[in-house]
Amino acid sequence: MQAPSASRQFPKQGPENTSRRPGRPSPGRPVRPAPDGRAPLGPTTAEPGWPPMSRRRALLLLATCACYLLVLAGVLLNTALVDLDWSVRLLRPYERWPGLEPLLGTWVVAGQRGPSAIAAFAWLAWRAHRLGRLRPLLVMGVALLLLNVTVGAVKIVTGRLGPHYAQYVGSPELFSGGTIFPSGHTANAVVTWGVLAYLAVRWRRTGALIAAATACSIGLTTVYLGTHWVTDVLAGWAAGLLVLLSLPLLEPLVTTAEEWITSRRRRSRNRSGSRSRRDVRNR
Repeated sequence: MQAPSASRQFPKQGPENTSRRPGRPSPGRPVRPAPDGRAPLGPTTAEPGWPPMSRRRALLLLATCACYLLVLAGVLLNTALVDLDWSVRLLRPYERWPGLEPLLGTWVVAGQRGPSAIAAFAWLAWRAHRLGRLRPLLVMGVALLLLNVTVGAVKIVTGRLGPHYAQYVGSPELFSGGTIFPSGHTANAVVTWGVLAYLAVRWRRTGALIAAATACSIGLTTVYLGTHWVTDVLAGWAAGLLVLLSLPLLEPLVTTAEEWITSRRRRSRNRSGSRSRRDVRNR
């Protein structure tokens, strides 16, 4: 939600000037006080909550879940999707186009959990400090926690080996102790950069396009490098998108956690202030 432009002028009506001052909330719009007791957050600094689950979002959530289950079933039942995996594996893109490997080998780091999380939390920490709220950090934390639990569970259950460790041509390589399905690189890229795009607020639409391009390119890069099957990437895209679409359902959890942490910090500051005043009086 963008703040009304400070340069926009409104005509005077009678003796009163009805033009809004920068940072003043619109009439009828509730102003949520900052959790740490500071001045209320105006429209220029307020961090919007995740939109409620709309009907279209719910349908998209169900469609994404259906696609995820179809890919999973296709791998488990050794269907034509597994044949597609092996066709690309035997093609060996990294050998056919070796000149791309140095560039793409560096680019794929943007999907790794460690480097991407460090970059994301650095920006979110700055934004949380600027807003005086913990919500940006909590949204990302909840999203990554949900991603790790859901994707990690499927990895453990399927136990799929990656293309470089495959043993039998045409086999889905399941239940062999691997942790390759779905692609964690791809799912992490979808969630990390998708959440950043949402929290960008003013640049949300542009950020969404950049996040989508990043997630798509990282998934395809893992296929080029031979670290993932095609179906791993398809499932990774679906798993990451499911996390993003499920976040509206977790908004109450984020709000409750923010209020609890803020109240604890406020009580701690009050106790510290009381002790300091007592020490001053006792001297």
